[in-house]
Amino acid sequence: MELDDMAPEVAQEFYPQALKMLHESGLPFMMGGGFALRQYTGMQRPMKDMDVFCTAGDCPRLLKLFTDEGFQTELVDARWLAKAFKDGKYVDFIFNNPGSFTPVNDNWYRHATEGGEFGVPVKYISAEDLFKCKIYVQNRERYDGSDLNHLILRYGKNMNWRRIFETLEHHWHLLLAQFMSFQFVYPSERDIIPRDIFDELLLRAKEQFDMPPPTEKVCRGLLFDQTQYAPAVTEWGFKAITSVTI
Repeated sequence: MELDDMAPEVAQEFYPQALKMLHESGLPFMMGGGFALRQYTGMQRPMKDMDVFCTAGDCPRLLKLFTDEGFQTELVDARWLAKAFKDGKYVDFIFNNPGSFTPVNDNWYRHATEGGEFGVPVKYISAEDLFKCKIYVQNRERYDGSDLNHLILRYGKNMNWRRIFETLEHHWHLLLAQFMSFQFVYPSERDIIPRDIFDELLLRAKEQFDMPPPTEKVCRGLLFDQTQYAPAVTEWGFKAITSVTI
């Protein structure tokens, strides 16, 4: 990445320093967020923080590394997120997601791609893992559907769609919805979508109406937004579903 691609005060010092520290530590880490999105789509946009992906076991070591270098650190949410920050600039350490069903593990590293930022060699989370992360970002304040459409457009022909399909087995509706969104936004590029998986998803959508409806009233919207979907649980009698295991 060129320095001009980011806010100057961040690009000139903070991110290069943070990346150099990470690289020299020898601890494993991967770049995600806007860095990974640019790697696979070529999209350039200012980034307010740096998303670093790591396993839950490595996260404390990475926080200590930054603490020892004078950064403030915080375990923001024990389920998935920690931060290191200095002078209003942040590094996010992500090891899961708020629903605790996308844990970073060795498999992520096996599928990661290699590159460089500010002259520092790095690994990026795979396009498939980036897709898996972003498909659950659907709340009032932030919606990553456009990022996913651009990822499909720019890198879809290279993606392992079978791996994505298997990863999202529990929430296949989301994958179908994203495919439909992509076809609406980019109708001339519809053939990027894998036809075999698309047909399977459509069949599932049709066949679900041949089954009796669930006997229990549940709301899975809380997987996205625990504020906007709260009335379903607090007022309308639905059970909150916040885990992939259901």
